[in-house]
Amino acid sequence: MSNLRDKYTLVIGLEVHAQLLTRSKIYNTDSTEYGSLPNTNVGVITLAHPGTLPRLNKKVVEYAIKMGIACHSNITRFNIFDRKNYFYPDLPKGYQITQDRTPICKTGFVTIRTKEGEKEIRLNRIHIEEDAGKSMHLAAETDTLVDFNRAGVPLIEIVSEPDMRTSDEAYAFLTEIRKLVRYLDICDGNMEEGSLRCDANISVMLKDSKTYGKKVEVKNMNSIRNVQRAIEYEFDRQIEMLEKGEPIISETRTFDAGDGKTYGMRTKEELNDYRYFPDPDLSPMEVSQAWLDEIHATMPPLPRELYQKYVSEYQLPEYDAHVLTDSKDVALYFEEVCKLTKNYKAASNWVMGPVKSYLNELTLSADEFPLAPSIIADIIALIDQGKINFATASQRVFPELLKNPGKSALEVAQQLNVIQDSSQDTILPIVEQVIKEFPLKVEEYKNGKKGIISMFMGEVMKRSKGKADPKVATQLLTSKLEEV
Repeated sequence: MSNLRDKYTLVIGLEVHAQLLTRSKIYNTDSTEYGSLPNTNVGVITLAHPGTLPRLNKKVVEYAIKMGIACHSNITRFNIFDRKNYFYPDLPKGYQITQDRTPICKTGFVTIRTKEGEKEIRLNRIHIEEDAGKSMHLAAETDTLVDFNRAGVPLIEIVSEPDMRTSDEAYAFLTEIRKLVRYLDICDGNMEEGSLRCDANISVMLKDSKTYGKKVEVKNMNSIRNVQRAIEYEFDRQIEMLEKGEPIISETRTFDAGDGKTYGMRTKEELNDYRYFPDPDLSPMEVSQAWLDEIHATMPPLPRELYQKYVSEYQLPEYDAHVLTDSKDVALYFEEVCKLTKNYKAASNWVMGPVKSYLNELTLSADEFPLAPSIIADIIALIDQGKINFATASQRVFPELLKNPGKSALEVAQQLNVIQDSSQDTILPIVEQVIKEFPLKVEEYKNGKKGIISMFMGEVMKRSKGKADPKVATQLLTSKLEEV
């Protein structure tokens, strides 16, 4: 199959639904709380009782605009809401209120990082819509149960152009979208709970072709990895069909995570099947310049901006910048440390190393880390001043501070008696004694075995109980060994 793949180009477009972190639904005051008992977050508007009228949640529009700004989109100033008509058991009204002709955000792009470098994935649109309920198909049950709690929960749908050519690019795009919604605090990005969902539109065409093939839409994927797996399977399935001379059917398919295969569900609906028309119960909405300016002013720092800052201003390696900006809470903690020290590389090492290890071990966010950024900055200062080394700081001082977060780094270092001695008058006698006790090793050093100096250093550190400044001790050892 790998040889056959070389004949074809894979074409991928993604539709990402992000559930917005509002306390109430998009058109009424019903709660959006996840995990409530079935059919408890429902009222007369959610259940589409006759005579009930929707009222737009302003926060939903604000969150959608924030995502548009983050994706370099054009914000639509005059918005109309549309009815998308289709029947499904968990859609109480028999139609979904969405945006067809005037999506809140048009065009834009998301920059992804791949092994080949950076690539811009264009966006077609970002629009606002409501979610449907959830059908429950329980094992061994003949009936389907319906939970309407999710009906009316606010969503934005982020629709890409078919710009991705590999499953790795799709993986990177979804990862970046999840990172953005989390930085903006508009969605928790949890695919397992369904607050971030993805449909993949997949087609193949011959390498030299300019015309896209028939696309297949794959739904029901609950992880970024499964999106990648579904794309890989579809690539091979569609190639196999084309090689056999079989036509690709434009259909909706579902992905089975168990066997890694996709299965047909229904033929793909066309736009005219939905009978879009303006919702008569919702007035048009205008986004004023004042409101747009207000939203711009509340935008947080975004991962790409921080990444560029860390590489150019802080002179950090690209790897460090990538790891530090992977999650907002870690990036903001690192930012606070950098306000208190100019040794940015040391700050990066501490946050990526001991701090993240602690957070990962206990499954905590940086917001829950017990040590203030000032404590990490103080530890860095003690190391830079030569009072302790990194090994002592990370293995002894740091664990003790975690047990006593109210103490200063200097206090703990003093209590542990690990403050380094940089006095030559104290270290020189120890160096001389070690050299005197190992004449054979001295001969080996003189005969060119320079690596043996680590043995001498080990003896010096052991006899000084780890308090000798390694830099001073190394200088004295090298000097004395050359004199012998």
